[in-house]
Amino acid sequence: MTGLGLRRLQHLVLYVADVERSVRFYVDVLGFEIQRRYPKAAFLKIPGTVDDHHLGLFEDTGIGRPDEHVARMYHAAWEVDDLTDLARARERLIAARSLVGQADHGTSLSLYAKDPDGLEFELFWTVPNGKPSGSRPLDLEAELARR
Repeated sequence: MTGLGLRRLQHLVLYVADVERSVRFYVDVLGFEIQRRYPKAAFLKIPGTVDDHHLGLFEDTGIGRPDEHVARMYHAAWEVDDLTDLARARERLIAARSLVGQADHGTSLSLYAKDPDGLEFELFWTVPNGKPSGSRPLDLEAELARR
């Protein structure tokens, strides 16, 4: 079967319990900027990009926490430019009490976190000339010292 010519994920849309709380998290912790606001919705983008938006947030006040026993999306992943960006992100995620995991995959160094609604996401840095190695614990300080 031939491919469809897919190139990238342009945006992600999430239902959230409190759009104000989610906007604060994605802006203050991850650095997104507000593109457009509505009473129960917001469209955010990565600063410096030409895309209209990368993240849509729609409030649904009756929404519950993700159920680990029901089929659902596991996480979205955003790449950072530099290893120091990943280190800065880790500090923000720790301060926000959002960090839930860290991994060295050989090809990428990854942080896993949850937003205020419990939706998981990944921030990662691509290792130049990395080789797949499965997953092992991330020693970010050692990586920063080495590079």
